[in-house]
Amino acid sequence: MPRRKALLIGINYTGSKYELAGCVNDVEHVRRYLVNDKHFPHDPASMVILTDIQHDPRYRPTGQNMLAAFHWLVTNNNPGDSLFLHYSGHGGQVQDPDGDRESGFDDTICPVDFEQYGQITSDTLHRVLVTPLAPGVRLTVIFDCCHSGTAIELPFVYRSDADGRVGLVDNVKQGLRLAQAARSLIQGGFSMKKVDDAKQLLAGAQSFFHGLAHRSEPISEGLGEEKFVEDWKTEGRDVWMFSGYRDDQTSADTSISNEPTGAMSWAFMKTMREYPDQSYVQILQRTRALLSPKYSQIPQLSVGGQFDLNQPIAF
Repeated sequence: MPRRKALLIGINYTGSKYELAGCVNDVEHVRRYLVNDKHFPHDPASMVILTDIQHDPRYRPTGQNMLAAFHWLVTNNNPGDSLFLHYSGHGGQVQDPDGDRESGFDDTICPVDFEQYGQITSDTLHRVLVTPLAPGVRLTVIFDCCHSGTAIELPFVYRSDADGRVGLVDNVKQGLRLAQAARSLIQGGFSMKKVDDAKQLLAGAQSFFHGLAHRSEPISEGLGEEKFVEDWKTEGRDVWMFSGYRDDQTSADTSISNEPTGAMSWAFMKTMREYPDQSYVQILQRTRALLSPKYSQIPQLSVGGQFDLNQPIAF
């Protein structure tokens, strides 16, 4: 029989200056949904939960434990197996050490001990979660953190506009075009009008790059979404990641029904409960519709291959 496994990670960074309120609650909400609505097995061999309120050191979301849990999730699987990963916590950015990102920065997630261990980069996440995935195994990922748009560096990214139209996007190229337009504008002589116009173009470019953040006060500042040098479009892994992003002025660590929670996690779970048989396109549209009246987050769907987005969501 096909196997189902889940890895749920929630980090509040309790007692630190980076403290969040709703991430551990997010994990509990997702756990209940998977067990009660999707009938996921919740024995220790099928579901692993890492939070920073646990006393058992094996289940604290340290960098070492998280990488070990990622390895557990995606290895020793067979065609037809379904895997689920949910992460709620801080995301950030670090300077790209290899110099192969046009933005100059790698997106990251932050273990509870990131100040000692370091942040886990998007490049590392792809190599530990996506590349080892066996053919015929589906991985569904929900990321509720800063800079999550390219958190595991999937090659195909889709967003819904305000009217519900879903399209393939490439923010890097769009942002870079604006930046190049600004540089071209001021060539051949300066004027105040040219400078003002260039500033507007550069501000637009920066908004594209910074548009991936969806929790307030990211751990590190920097420009975001990358153009992947690696030829990951040819991998064709069956990976589907829902994430959200926002501008720097709106916090998504919110309270709903007097309980701290992440807005993205809440909206995704609410949509899935109300419409259990919807397609990938529909959940993207409906999650945005839930968030748009109050939050500036715009959820997006990243996919490991060119798959049919109208197929019913399955995990």
